[in-house]
Amino acid sequence: MFNVKQLNPISDAIYKYLKQDKYTVSKDTQEYDAILVRSAKCHDMEFPQSLEAIARAGAGVNNIPIERCTKDGIVVFNTPGANANGVKELVLAAMFIASRNILEATSWAKTLIGKGDEVLPLVEKGKSQFVGPELAGKTLGVIGLGAIGVMVANAAHSLDMKVIGYDPYISIESAWGLSQDVSRAHDLDELIAKSDYITLHIPLMDKTKKFIGKEEFAKMKSNVVILNFARNGLLDYEPLFDALDNNKIGRYVTDFPNERLLEHDNVISIPHLGASTPESEENCAKMAAKQLRNYLEEGRIVNSVNMPECTLAFTGQYRIAVIHENTSGMVGKMTAMLAELGANITDMMNKSRGDIAYTVINLDEKVADNVAGSIGEMDGVIKVKTFVK
Repeated sequence: MFNVKQLNPISDAIYKYLKQDKYTVSKDTQEYDAILVRSAKCHDMEFPQSLEAIARAGAGVNNIPIERCTKDGIVVFNTPGANANGVKELVLAAMFIASRNILEATSWAKTLIGKGDEVLPLVEKGKSQFVGPELAGKTLGVIGLGAIGVMVANAAHSLDMKVIGYDPYISIESAWGLSQDVSRAHDLDELIAKSDYITLHIPLMDKTKKFIGKEEFAKMKSNVVILNFARNGLLDYEPLFDALDNNKIGRYVTDFPNERLLEHDNVISIPHLGASTPESEENCAKMAAKQLRNYLEEGRIVNSVNMPECTLAFTGQYRIAVIHENTSGMVGKMTAMLAELGANITDMMNKSRGDIAYTVINLDEKVADNVAGSIGEMDGVIKVKTFVK
């Protein structure tokens, strides 16, 4: 049995993968093999020695101590793309809201309560103050072409918008999914200069903090609409407010409000609703649970934020999986140790990610129990797991 600690309420869809004959999922367990989490803060938690993996039902992992987990050989998963459709729909809604002055118009209409038969004439007289442009024919710049960015780009094209995408690190999978009618910006400046609307879909890292600032705002069209449904911290707020006050930026729409943003008339603040759909929550839960199951039962790693991806099929009867430092000679030492015991390797895979590597070895028969322990004692080895079919 595997014990999974659940830190937040999560959809029962997890039980599609965490079958109750193999898994106990509880918020109260003190010894556990894995953690399922959404928003709970994990930085101050003391993890038990038994902890093998943490799965975040969502894309961001700021609430998880990644560096500590990597050092201890704890695999951290997230669920990119599971909430993509929910975010895409909200981005599209935000463009309509910002362009057609819908919030202001509906608020004004409420002021006509009590006017009786005068309401319709007053509506006809007052509607001109809320005139706003259509999206068709306008240019949308999409910064970041991951799962969400691709869906937004394709959907905007279907609305007859011209779409420009910028992502120097676009994956092959995303490139295959992107409409051929989406133009490629060769650099960020090109996208910024051409766009009537700009939407961000990039992660928050050291190199993307204040990714859009004074220099970028200066190169934008007047009255551009900027949408941020990615992460707080991607824009430099001081020059943003200057640009809003000077009508350089027509609207800023964000899913990450703060008090100053809430106070500004040209900011539309949404209370982090991007993934707040029952479909997104269920998709995230299922993806997180599947990733935990695949790792705990077979050592397969997909969508980890701190370990290399490894999806080697379990073809033998016995498997050794090793998280280790990415240094020369490690794999040779492990295979030499197995060869001395006469073990027959049926298949193996070694993957690296920065300073960390992951080696999976399939064997056609079980080797002595102390072999895994011996590998674990090698310099540079962080954690060893074994699996039996």
